[in-house]
Order: sequence, then structure tokens, then C-alpha cells
Amino acid sequence: MSGEVVHVATIFLTNRECPWRCVYCDLWKNTTTETVPVGAIPVQIEFALNELGRTAESRTAMSAVGVQGGHSADMAVRNSASQIKLYNAGSFFDPRAIPPEDFLAIAERVRGFDRVIVECHPALVGEPAARFRDLLTHHAPRATLEVAMGLEIADDAILAKLNKRMTLAMFRRAAEFLREHRIAMRAFIIVKPPFVRSEDDALDFAKRSVDFAFDCGATAVSLIPARFGPEELRSLAESGDFAPPKLATLESALDYGVALGRGRVFADLWDLEQFADCQECFPARRARLHQINLQQHPTARVVCECGR
Repeated sequence: MSGEVVHVATIFLTNRECPWRCVYCDLWKNTTTETVPVGAIPVQIEFALNELGRTAESRTAMSAVGVQGGHSADMAVRNSASQIKLYNAGSFFDPRAIPPEDFLAIAERVRGFDRVIVECHPALVGEPAARFRDLLTHHAPRATLEVAMGLEIADDAILAKLNKRMTLAMFRRAAEFLREHRIAMRAFIIVKPPFVRSEDDALDFAKRSVDFAFDCGATAVSLIPARFGPEELRSLAESGDFAPPKLATLESALDYGVALGRGRVFADLWDLEQFADCQECFPARRARLHQINLQQHPTARVVCECGR
């Protein structure tokens, strides 16, 4: 990694529901009940690139690089973004979600990007990932494939309660496969998932999970504060087994991860205000997290009379 900030195009693909159904996840809301037909995913990617291209054109003077009306609009997004994320509310290498017959067409659609990022459950990481990497390299020699895996928390007992149907050993094996096949890996970590009751425990688990992810070879870690979503979380909240984390816990987890200097660490800032107890200091605290996400350097914490 060069350390520069780059633009990333993110496409959310519509396909069959993820079979794991973890207790904290509500991504099933945007999925289909059946496997999409062969050819549907490449069409979705092409449509999204065209839409993103139109947006890129409106924000930049694309005519300065010779892009005229009537062109293939996805050229615009390729000029404005060097990386692309293909996220699908499940696993990219689940054949019931992304037909393997589409791998070639997908690789052709994303040529021109330096890095292609997909997500997958560790149980499905294997030869299909290596095959897709080979197709991608053939059509885009400069491109790097990166697979994002949900680690969630480095604790087998809690993973079992979350219905993740994954162990740390399974995650480690998947990471080793990716490393052996020259595929980059990033990890998703949930800050204070269900069954972690205190903020102190949440921070401790987050730190241990960041350490584990980097020990497994992750080049990037995303810290995602647990949010209400599935109805089951309401029931867990009533029993005392779930409560969203405090903003300070996410801040401390990010500070810890970035200070390690072992790889990029990001805090998910979507709908962040719900985790804040003080509206006076929240804008400055959010701005600080955003700055750290971009610069990957710890900065002084925001001081407020609220003491949080």
C-alpha cells in the first residue's frame, strides 16, 4: 500500500439469501429466494458501473480526458475510482449466490481497477477464489484480488452463540489459503456484538480480535459497531444480552488498532450518531474518526464537559 487515499466504487449485488443467518445480521432483507440466473450478476455490475459513471461525470470534467457523450459510461467511474468492492449480502464464492459460470464475465467487467474486493464466509474460501483470481489476473494483470471475511469476534464460544458456524481455526485456515494463493485479506470485526455485556469487555474483545486478524495476515480491519436490526436483537436486549456500544468504545478500539501499525484499521461511521450520548461533542468526535480513517494516524481525543 502506498498510503495515498483512493476512491473506491462499491456495488451491492442482489442475489440469493446467505445461508448462515447470523443473529446480528439483517442483510437477508435485500436478497432473493432463489439463485439468480447465469448472466444476471454481470448485468448488475455493468448497470451499476454505468450509473456510477454518470455520477462521476457530473462531479468531474470528464471531457478534459476526452470522454464525450455516447461513450460507455463505466469509463468515468474507472477514471475516478481505482478500486471496486463487489458486496453481495453473503458470500461471493457461494455458488448459490454468485453462479461460478459468471466469473469470467465478472472479471471482464472489472478490468481497469487496481483492486477488486469481494466478501466471503471462511467456510467457502477455497479453489473458486483461486480460480477467480486467475481470471481476474488474466483480464486485468495489474489487479489485486482481496477477500473480506467476517471474523466478528476472536472468541469461539461467542461465535457459536452468534450462529456464525465458524471457529477461529476455520478463519485461520481460510486466511492461510488466501495468503498461499497471493490473495489479500481484510477482516470485519463487530464492536460489542450480542453476548458481550460490558464496555470494558467489548473493548478487550475488539483489541484481541484486531490482534488475531493481523496475526492471520489481514492487511485491513474494519471495526463495525453493533446495531439494532434483526428482531432477535430486541429480544436479546430485553434479556440483557445485547446493547449497542458507546461511541467511546469504538474510538478506543480504533485508536488501539491504528497505533499497532500492522495494517489499515477503519471505523464504520454509518449512522454513527446513534452511539453518541452527547450532541455537543459528537460532530468533532465523528470528524476525528473520519480523519483517522483517512490518515491512519492517531490524534488527540476530543475533550468535552460530558466526560465521554
